[in-house]
Parts: sequence; C-alpha cells; structure tokens
Amino acid sequence: MKPRMSMITLGVTNLERSIEFYKALGFPRRGDHEDVAFFELNGTWLGLYGREALAEDAEVSADGSGYNSFTISHNVPSEAEVAQAIEHAVSIGGKLVKPAQKAFWGGYSGYFSDPDGHLWEVAYNPFTWIGPEDN
Repeated sequence: MKPRMSMITLGVTNLERSIEFYKALGFPRRGDHEDVAFFELNGTWLGLYGREALAEDAEVSADGSGYNSFTISHNVPSEAEVAQAIEHAVSIGGKLVKPAQKAFWGGYSGYFSDPDGHLWEVAYNPFTWIGPEDN
C-alpha cells in the first residue's frame, strides 16, 4: 500500500451545521450533494457524512463501540487493488471489518481497522480520482 491519505470522512450529527463550519474555516467545497459534503484540502479531501449513515456503510455500531465517527480513506485505481490492500493490511495485523465489495454509491470498497481500531476504507471510485497523483 502506498503511503497516502485520500480522504478523512467525519461522521457528523448535523450535516448542514458542519458544512457551514468548514466553509467558514475557508475550506473549498467540491460538489453539491444532498447527504454528503466534500472539501478539497491540499493533497487530500475532507468528507462529512451523517454519523449513523457512516456507521451503516462500514457495518459497525454507531454507538461508538465500533468506530470513532470517522474513517480514513485510501483510494486506489482499481477494484482488484481494493482487495489487495485490505488483504495486505489484514496480513500484517489489521482486522477485516467489511470485505471488498460493490458499494451502494457505484464504486467498490471495503474496510479494515488498524490494531487500535481506527477504521480505514479502501475504495475504487470509477467517477473521479480523489487524492494526490502517484509518483
């Protein structure tokens, strides 16, 4: 897995309030979606998504025992690389949370957690590349 962070997605309790907060900080918003917001940062993106919906996507409990209301996303250029990255993480001590599979939003993704339980989503987005360009 190449060392990069494509997106940090925060689970929020009030999406509109959070959007206004990050806009007020001066973060440039990208796209206009109803149930998710994206802000382009320098080399990575910040995503805002409903806390309950984010937990549901990762198939964990929203009560805080399964995750801390955010995931770190690592985008890759193919579906095969999603599975490869997750398998590698599990092979070095990560825990499989959600196997790589077709995602409801049209891409392909899965989740693993690091040894401390921090959630990582590995995703292939067929619509746009999110993250820094590979060297």
